Amino acid sequence: MIKIDVVKIDIPEGTNVIVGHSHFIKTVEDLYETLASSSPTIKFGFAFSEASGKRLIRYDGNDQELINLAIENLKKISAGHTFIVYIKNAYPINVLNRIKNVEEVVGIYAATANPLQILVAETDQGRGVIGVVDGFTPLGVETESDIKERKDILRKFGYKR
Repeated sequence: MIKIDVVKIDIPEGTNVIVGHSHFIKTVEDLYETLASSSPTIKFGFAFSEASGKRLIRYDGNDQELINLAIENLKKISAGHTFIVYIKNAYPINVLNRIKNVEEVVGIYAATANPLQILVAETDQGRGVIGVVDGFTPLGVETESDIKERKDILRKFGYKR
């Protein structure tokens, strides 16, 4: 039998969250090094759930508030080999490929500042992430003015010239 839970993830104003799957305790040190070396101004905290052995929530970061947030939200997810990263003073686009290149990282479920729900399946063995609900459903198709606005935003942020 499978039970499906919807877990609401807390994302305070000014933060972004990345949720993913990894396979080894080494993830903790490697994620720290990856995030810390990505920018001198980034603030981050993350947590990782072991799936065997002591089955602890391991954590690290350079901002205690973000570390605590990661631990509390990972407790709600409560799925093995799952990690959650909170960042400030950076966007997922600044660190996502670096995180994906960490050799233990299996995949990324979400990287967002939008309202986020994690879909968790529970069996007699344990819990696992089966998907996410990131933001809200579309309200329509972009118009020419929406296209211009999108392009202007990318240039304002410095991602395009």
